[in-house]
Amino acid sequence: MLTKYNAVFCKKGDMIYISHLDLMKLFRRAIRRADLPFFLTGGFSPRVKISMPKALKLGVESETEEIALWLTEHRAQREVMDSVNRCLPEGIKLLTIAV
Repeated sequence: MLTKYNAVFCKKGDMIYISHLDLMKLFRRAIRRADLPFFLTGGFSPRVKISMPKALKLGVESETEEIALWLTEHRAQREVMDSVNRCLPEGIKLLTIAV
């Protein structure tokens, strides 16, 4: 069963200088390291499926950035948020998550 989680995260401090593509890589790595049952995209080069509807400009802080991630098994929202936050660097943190 595929479950979509919508989360809000903040980007502060030195992390404001990370580009949108690097931020996507950072979240993919964090989800893998969190040992969550992530969903892989299809095709020749599969990746952890995540989506960010808006790209934040380089050098700008934000408290309300959105991200969506898909897991192949349903997990408690708090468990997903805590697992991913443990694997994120200082300056980036999931604030809320909903199914």
